Amino acid sequence: MLTWKEVINFSVKGNPNPDKRVEKIEADWKAQLTPEQFRITRLKGTERPHSGALCRIHEAGKYNCICCNTPLFDSTIKFESGTGWPSFTQPIKENAIKYQRDTAFGMVRVEVMCNTCDAHLGHVFPDGPEPSGLRYCINSESMQLEKELKDGKEKNE
Repeated sequence: MLTWKEVINFSVKGNPNPDKRVEKIEADWKAQLTPEQFRITRLKGTERPHSGALCRIHEAGKYNCICCNTPLFDSTIKFESGTGWPSFTQPIKENAIKYQRDTAFGMVRVEVMCNTCDAHLGHVFPDGPEPSGLRYCINSESMQLEKELKDGKEKNE
């Protein structure tokens, strides 16, 4: 289980190696994504609080990167933070997420990105529930839910 100390370590000393890398030119990302998905994932934007469709969804499954379909978070670690964005306590795998110090807007935060394709996802904070104490605050537009079906298989939505 990742801790805040490990998150800070990754943001300062370097991130774990991803299982694979996906790199595309800007025109290819624009062709693949909606304008809002492109603005958020490739230009480091943020959706308005409480506007994302995934805020209100609590179905079983995996939350995958909208850009490269890498699994990022599992529904079992999603929680209601009251912030207006989907919130999670841990990534699905330690190397699924990339961490970077973010000093934009006069604040010091830790930005989280897909470690496979560098898509901006949101930020992580040390004010989440136990046992990790982490709150990954993620834009809905940066993910898609791969629902778990009753027979144990998965279906992308």
